[in-house]
Amino acid sequence: MAFLFRNKAKSNAELVKSTKELVLKLSEDQKLNPKIEEELAKNLHQMKTILQGTTEIEVSPESVHQLLAIIVQEDLLYLLANNIHKLLFESRKDAQVIFSTAFRYKAPGATEPQVLHHVIQYRPEIIISLCRGYDRRESAMPCGGVLREALKYDAIAALLLYDEPTPDGKTRDLASVNPDIPSSGKGVFWRFFDWIDKGAFEVSADAFNTFRDILTKHKSLVATYLQTNFDMFFEKYNTILVQSESYVTKRQSIKLLGEILLDRANYNVMTRYVDSGEHLKIIMKLLRDDRRMINYEGFHVFKVFVANPNKSVAVQRILISNREKLLRFLPTFLEDRTEDDQFIDEKSFLIRQIEQLPPAPVPPPTAS
Repeated sequence: MAFLFRNKAKSNAELVKSTKELVLKLSEDQKLNPKIEEELAKNLHQMKTILQGTTEIEVSPESVHQLLAIIVQEDLLYLLANNIHKLLFESRKDAQVIFSTAFRYKAPGATEPQVLHHVIQYRPEIIISLCRGYDRRESAMPCGGVLREALKYDAIAALLLYDEPTPDGKTRDLASVNPDIPSSGKGVFWRFFDWIDKGAFEVSADAFNTFRDILTKHKSLVATYLQTNFDMFFEKYNTILVQSESYVTKRQSIKLLGEILLDRANYNVMTRYVDSGEHLKIIMKLLRDDRRMINYEGFHVFKVFVANPNKSVAVQRILISNREKLLRFLPTFLEDRTEDDQFIDEKSFLIRQIEQLPPAPVPPPTAS
């Protein structure tokens, strides 16, 4: 007769409202409350099962649609985003599934995920709150996984890039953004530099993955943003990331810098970057780093300066004054990469370019 005492499964409406109440209690309670945590864990697991199914339970499209509609109606995603760090470990993973499924779900005949569209239009604070998940080790990875799912869409990248503090505390309306006005540097995008540089290892690694997605998956949007915010972005990038004390951060950042500069969409950004003698000095130091992969990644940025046919006077002056040193240094630089034909060819090309530098800097031709 034990089956008579089994808990009856909650309806979708009951499940969402119960979860909302529990999350609110959890957010208000300063101490751990095992009873609330356990009940919340059951609810989130039930939601995940409805959305994802199991080997024994098939997904019901009608139930998924209804559950997501109620989740949006009750603003549950915002509450979860703000309190995900307070959930139990397994509950955080279940919450990640709920977010990711909600952001992917398209109703039959729909051209875009309705929940994500709603978030962009009416509740962008959810995306900003997910970013702030990087403030804590517990929430970094689940929030990062959700963000990268959402970042498949340009509008989400725009929300992060153009986020600015507002007097009323609300997230900025994208319709009001003028991409030609530089950022204040106080929006959520700029927090990634500190999350990557100062966060615990797992926070730093996950934040970098999201940062990379923002900068590489939205080419036109990012190209415009980097041109407008060139000085502030690269000052932070070079100072905080490229010269980081963390080997992993340093190596990944140099590699990403090379990818950004060599992307055709960023041509104007690249030409401006390689015009700078100060940038060149930073990159040349990487060639003498005592870690070989730093040397290798640095080489791929250095070659952009040397291969540029219209070098600025500042860049020419540095290369010419270091010509003899470079011609002694480069032939034996990473000479053990004997099977890397592309690297060998590129190094030979750079040596020829340096040999052919004029005796003194020559002003590059002006654009007609």
